[in-house]
Amino acid sequence: MKRYKLSTVAILSAILLLQASCSDDLEKSPTNQYDSATFWTNETNALIGLTAVYRGNLSYAFQVEPTDWWSYAGLAFLELATDNSYDRRGDNSNLNRLTNGTLLPNNAVLLSLWKGSYKKITIANDFLAHIEEVPMDETKKLRFRSEARFLRASQYFYLSQHFGNVPLVTRVLTSEEANTVTKTSKAEIENFVSQELSEAVAGLPRYRDIPAAEIGRVSRQAGLAFLGRLQLAQKKFREAAVTYRQIIDFGDNIIDPDYAGLFTPANENSAENIFSTQFIELKAPNYLPQHAYPAIAGGYHFINPYEALAVNYDFIDGTPFSYDDPRFNLANRAENRDPRFAYTFLWDGCTFGGKPYDCHPDHTASIDQLTVSKQATRTGYGLRKYFDETFTGSLATGYSGNMPVIRYAEILLSYLEAVLESGDPVTQSLLDETINKVRGRTSVQMPPVTETDADRLRPVLRKERRIELAMEGIRLWDILRWGIAGEVLTGDFWGAPFPDSQGALNLPAGYPKDPYARWWVTKKNFRVGQDEVWPVPESETNINPNLK
Repeated sequence: MKRYKLSTVAILSAILLLQASCSDDLEKSPTNQYDSATFWTNETNALIGLTAVYRGNLSYAFQVEPTDWWSYAGLAFLELATDNSYDRRGDNSNLNRLTNGTLLPNNAVLLSLWKGSYKKITIANDFLAHIEEVPMDETKKLRFRSEARFLRASQYFYLSQHFGNVPLVTRVLTSEEANTVTKTSKAEIENFVSQELSEAVAGLPRYRDIPAAEIGRVSRQAGLAFLGRLQLAQKKFREAAVTYRQIIDFGDNIIDPDYAGLFTPANENSAENIFSTQFIELKAPNYLPQHAYPAIAGGYHFINPYEALAVNYDFIDGTPFSYDDPRFNLANRAENRDPRFAYTFLWDGCTFGGKPYDCHPDHTASIDQLTVSKQATRTGYGLRKYFDETFTGSLATGYSGNMPVIRYAEILLSYLEAVLESGDPVTQSLLDETINKVRGRTSVQMPPVTETDADRLRPVLRKERRIELAMEGIRLWDILRWGIAGEVLTGDFWGAPFPDSQGALNLPAGYPKDPYARWWVTKKNFRVGQDEVWPVPESETNINPNLK
């Protein structure tokens, strides 16, 4: 018997076509799926259909490969492929392989994100094909349609940024059609995203007009934010400045005084968080605590920040960090530093949830000891950001903390970047309206930036963006669009310094002693001209050679 295989796109198309068919023999709709012939008949069902578009392939179960760009893994774990953080499982993990010079088309992260994107696209296509049939208020129908178009466009944004040329599918395909689709150029995909977002924005409500019962649904500001991201990537800086200016001029969003609280349930619905992935304890939980808590708190310590990120946090007066500065205190590495250091990191000697975090490499009795064997840190740092340290429920199913996809802080920093890169003059008033608002929030209060020269301001802005948005899934996209991945993802990567350690600090054979006594973590060899664009997953090209 000849066996046929279906591509991801074909499988998803077939599922929707199967769900659309009726059972004439039984003369009733299936009990485990919706019958298209009777489903699109009222607003309640249309909202269910729209919810399915939002959900897409997003899994609320434990995951290692991201099921969706907005899953906890899609947001936090992509940082493990950057110069910000390391995957504790080692160099052979699929996340580390994305950028260490060993990426292959059979990488499971590629397939998971590819499948997740096309599942959401397919559900959106089905929704858009039927929404016009539904008898409902035309204003609501416009909003529903606009939300679905935004969600579909967001997937094509991510696909274009990471895979480049991909199939552009705007209707539900038959299996035969889906198995023979061809790729569309990145430029055409980006043009589609631009048009879809521009038109969808008009039908979306402003952030201020979304009631509490609808938190989690997309706003006009979120649509504009993704349009601005696209324009930055296309280097259409003046257009991006106009787009971001619209969000600012609405005046609906704020820079919240409490940085740490933005990432915990207590303040997750702050007006700074424009669009977030929603989690509900027990029903749709956030598994990130199970992954990233330290061992002392029952976690797997999956996310391990590099020293390369830590050294970007300046001293409190705004002067750059230096190991030789007397203000640097090894016993309390957050002392005299940008307060966001303490809100983001765990470090040796600090406490987490009232428990001591001991990761010193010489302390063999500690379950959080820095080694290459324990289920503990591989860099001498852990993650504090995102976590409510008073939480006492199940790490796997009990945490409900949302995760921001778009924050107003990103909007302000992106607006400044757009103006700077457009060649228009940067003024002190512009700095005060953007970067200094971010740095000046009550819980941070770092000194204002006064540099207006574009060449000198650029590294300041990029560092601020790295610090402010650390672990939020943006760093990989930033370094790719800035064209610096080959610079920052090559060479040795280090962990925290331990000058009083009696051990070898994991130094490979033949390495000289590090002058700062840092723990050696790994080496990356990002391949310029190759690794900037992900290959189409091998399982897809095996089925459909048109995708090679």
